[in-house]
Amino acid sequence: MKKQQLKLLILLGALSAFTWASCTKDKTTEVKPQEAPIRPVSPSSNAYVTTLFDFNPAPGQFTNTGLGDTAAAKATLKTDQGLVSLGGWGGYIVVGFDHTVLNADGKTDFVVYGNAFEKFAEPGVIWVMQDKNGNGKPDDTWYEIEGSASHKDGYIRNYSVTYTRPACDTCSVPWKDNKGNTGVVQTNIFHTQAYYPIGIKANTYTLTGSLLPSSNINMDDPTFITSASFDYGYADNTGGGDKIDISSAIDDKGNKVSLKGIDFIKVQTGILANMGWLGEQSTEFTGAADLSLLK
Repeated sequence: MKKQQLKLLILLGALSAFTWASCTKDKTTEVKPQEAPIRPVSPSSNAYVTTLFDFNPAPGQFTNTGLGDTAAAKATLKTDQGLVSLGGWGGYIVVGFDHTVLNADGKTDFVVYGNAFEKFAEPGVIWVMQDKNGNGKPDDTWYEIEGSASHKDGYIRNYSVTYTRPACDTCSVPWKDNKGNTGVVQTNIFHTQAYYPIGIKANTYTLTGSLLPSSNINMDDPTFITSASFDYGYADNTGGGDKIDISSAIDDKGNKVSLKGIDFIKVQTGILANMGWLGEQSTEFTGAADLSLLK
């Protein structure tokens, strides 16, 4: 065999081996996206949230009282009759169900309870998460429930506020946001304990979320301050609880997301406002439940 023919055969053989190896590698390493596992409902499943994962209040008049501590946060589990204050803007609670709350087409799926009443709501932003990695912890992606205020003036996504320990326990708490604005969480004569959370050892801490407009607050008559509810989509917004459709979840860009179900919810104070003698606007959370399991 001539040298030229031998070189050609060797070259063709090497090329064939490379092509086969490449195709084989592609087939063996191809990974399809994993769907989030569904934890099915069982006879022992509870309609209400059963686990407290995190409680991080913002400064406020009830933050260092029995209405704003971890014990109060735990008392919101397995019931709709608990009561915990989340403090001023950005304060939040994270709770979870003992099963996956499924997204039912065309229906509301779960309800968040607060203590709103006629002419006075303290709307909180609701976030949902599916346990995509199946480890039972809220460490996947949070999606915001889009409410009726999401396209109003004053709504800001990816908003942050840094709170600073004040000069004295009863002094108002300074804050600065990521837009360059500053202000204070104003103390009032009815609540003279420290507003800055005693559990925070650092002199500053930052909370991040979505800011809701404060345009529903009416302080024209200082003796009768009102805070109207939004049309839909928020916690502590309407008396009797706020029913939520999982299909209204959006990502951090405002795009709709498709979730088969959710395992965890976060409720976060949505409005940054002082309301005179009533103190700061602070969302209250009393419980949450899977509507499909409520009798």
